[in-house]
Amino acid sequence: MMIVRHAEHKDLDDIYILAGKSGIGLTSLPQNKEILSARILRTQNTLQGQAAQSEQGYLFVLEDTELQRVVGVSAIEVSVGLTEPFYNYHVGKQVHASQALNVYQTLNTLFLSNDHTGCSELCTLFLDPDFRKNQNGKFLSKIRFLFMAAFQDCFKNTLIAEMRGYSDENGRSPFWDALGHHFFDMDFATADYLSGIGQKVFIAELMPRFPVYMDLLPSAAQQVIAQVHPQTLPAAHVLETEGLRYQGYVDIFDAGPTLEAEIKDLRAVQDSHVCKVRLVPEVQEGTIRYLVANDCYQHYRAILVSNQADHASLPLTAAQAEALGVQAGQCVRLLPLDIMEKQ
Repeated sequence: MMIVRHAEHKDLDDIYILAGKSGIGLTSLPQNKEILSARILRTQNTLQGQAAQSEQGYLFVLEDTELQRVVGVSAIEVSVGLTEPFYNYHVGKQVHASQALNVYQTLNTLFLSNDHTGCSELCTLFLDPDFRKNQNGKFLSKIRFLFMAAFQDCFKNTLIAEMRGYSDENGRSPFWDALGHHFFDMDFATADYLSGIGQKVFIAELMPRFPVYMDLLPSAAQQVIAQVHPQTLPAAHVLETEGLRYQGYVDIFDAGPTLEAEIKDLRAVQDSHVCKVRLVPEVQEGTIRYLVANDCYQHYRAILVSNQADHASLPLTAAQAEALGVQAGQCVRLLPLDIMEKQ
């Protein structure tokens, strides 16, 4: 059975192995045990009410209970940019006009921004390539929305998600080569890694403070602005089905788009509902798959089922109820998955 839960210290070795498979571009999952251990500790401190707002975050793991192995991770940061600046580029416009010369030009620009300071952020989504089937990716991503639906007071009004930008099979980014490389004497992979482990002071010290005219960049760099990495397209599609949209902000390293939405407008917040558990010897499978969670803040558990459900109750087998940590008559939160979103 596949189950999503909060990360624990026993998961460190599995998460470290996953980090090694994630490749360049997933800055929040560096293959560094000290940093990963601190990430798990932050989750535990957050759950126990012992973390400052700037440190609060939730790291979830997808566990294959038969293999007793963590095969995926996803996370939510409660409020970004409160300790270290949160940077991105705003894709804007500047107008150059002269009536005397009969000239009027609108030029696209990139302007260094901290506009998303204080927003909640979806991050660190990675699933082992061998397990990218049976809607595991959608399960791992969307469970964060179900968690936010249950505990909205723990998060800010606006939710953002930075999508991995384009890089080739060798890990080279056309955007970085055209822009960032001129200000940082390092390759894309090194800058990406330093950002991921929290060493971001160099960004503030070295990035250009004035608008960058996109027309001055090589065409290869212009073409990848706000373009999602091919491997990240399924994840971006899942977020878009929840209501997140690109609003003109991109990553400063690879120009990947930032998606955003108001948490109150998320589909999971509006469409999920609470119903009671009904234990049955065996379940009849329906055509719709459901995310089911126990709504227990500190001991959060979620599974994916195809059980036939009604609005008032959900039939579960003893094994499913045990996985969720619930008993007959207790409540669970239910969210139907869109069957058209297969991945």
